[in-house]
Amino acid sequence: MLFYRRLAVVTAAFVVLIAAVILAVWALSRAGGTEASLGNAIDESGEPKALWEEEIQDIQGISAEAFGRHPAWTEDFLTVNEYSRPGDALTEVNSIFVHYTANRGTSAAQNRSYFEQLKDTHERSASAHFIIGYEGEIIQCIPLDEIAYAVQTRNEDSISIECCYLSEDGSFTQETYDALIELLAWLTETYDLTRDDILRHYDCGGKKCPVYYVEHEDAWELLKRDVK
Repeated sequence: MLFYRRLAVVTAAFVVLIAAVILAVWALSRAGGTEASLGNAIDESGEPKALWEEEIQDIQGISAEAFGRHPAWTEDFLTVNEYSRPGDALTEVNSIFVHYTANRGTSAAQNRSYFEQLKDTHERSASAHFIIGYEGEIIQCIPLDEIAYAVQTRNEDSISIECCYLSEDGSFTQETYDALIELLAWLTETYDLTRDDILRHYDCGGKKCPVYYVEHEDAWELLKRDVK
């Protein structure tokens, strides 16, 4: 009798186990299938990965780790529109262009507002990814995975930085200069570029921009050398 009792207990436990497996398979199928569910726990090489590991997403086309090292700036994106932020993808970055605002004494915020208002005024097409104020503040106007309207023939593969200024000769304040150097250093490192990939607007089309660094070649070369 004892043998039959033990057999009944084992049989009951086995039935419960089978029922649990059936319920688990049913639940997985309701969630989209066992293959889809288990696929999240296997990496591309077929090796299992920790289920608690979260996928780290890119930010503006840049790895989250690299993006987290960027200089301090204020993100204030322009409204998507055909005159200053078309929303077209920037899929590669081969150069960084430095500009000056050609509007002495205006702030970064004022120049950002000018770009924003183009959607209403339709005056022209113009923008930049960044504007650096004469106190060193940086405003990001365009995401780094979108083009800006800054260098007609190079918008599709470059990032542009506008710099505010106070001096009549177009030279930058020390605060603007320091912020520009820091931003250029981060961008060149992030996109695996060299100092030779840092260009003036003048270098593409001959526009006298940024004027001080066009008229003073030695100052431009020094600026590039300061990018570490």
